Amino acid sequence: MAIRNEALIIIPTYNEIDNLELLITDILALNGGFDILVVDDNSPDGTGQLADELAERLIEVNVMHRAGKLGLGTAYIAGFKWAVAQGYDYVFEMDCDFSHHPRYLPNFLEHIPAADLVIGSRYVAGGGTRNWGWLRKFISSGGNTFARVMLRLKTKDCTGGYRCYRREMLQRVPWDQMNLKGYAFQVGSVYHVEKLAGRVVEFPIIFEDRRVGKSKMSWRIVVEAFRYVVITALLGQKKIVGVTVLLAEEKFPQRH
Repeated sequence: MAIRNEALIIIPTYNEIDNLELLITDILALNGGFDILVVDDNSPDGTGQLADELAERLIEVNVMHRAGKLGLGTAYIAGFKWAVAQGYDYVFEMDCDFSHHPRYLPNFLEHIPAADLVIGSRYVAGGGTRNWGWLRKFISSGGNTFARVMLRLKTKDCTGGYRCYRREMLQRVPWDQMNLKGYAFQVGSVYHVEKLAGRVVEFPIIFEDRRVGKSKMSWRIVVEAFRYVVITALLGQKKIVGVTVLLAEEKFPQRH
């Protein structure tokens, strides 16, 4: 049986062929004890095929193929379930476009032993963004503040997606209650962790705009997040309509 690492980084992909190999190379160059699970939504640019080629060469890389573009939230939930089944202690969320820089990965491992969720935060002292226009800054900062106030969250960056969970917390969060495909998923995750009295630790990062490729942000994603926050604030967690994440068409990889 191959030696496994304790930490798994889940990287959802859709048309990230120009970023994926570079990112994986940078992650593994850290020698930080990371395994990687690429969750590809049938990218038409060949990202999934590239991921398979990398998995053939690199023992740390695993690939999950999904039938189509099913959304960020469901990609992470599928990855979480696989990570728990495989026995990983620490499970990361990370974008493929270098907006989440690999240099911060050791910081997560430094904090996670004393936390349930660690977030690389743009909105604590020392954190911030780079190469963003005023409109994107306004939407991000305003949306984050709106979610925090409406849901009474203590976490400063509840919309940030650069994260690490302890396995025990992943097993407690009711993921199948979150019918969220976009970045509202990040807000919902923090909401549940705080409601479960989980300890959230934030440390500062600089969030950089993607190097190459096209942003996945859209007004539909913004509206979904707004709707989720309002409904949750008004009706509470128990009134949110649940959903079962369909995994029947997903190909679960065997761990190396």
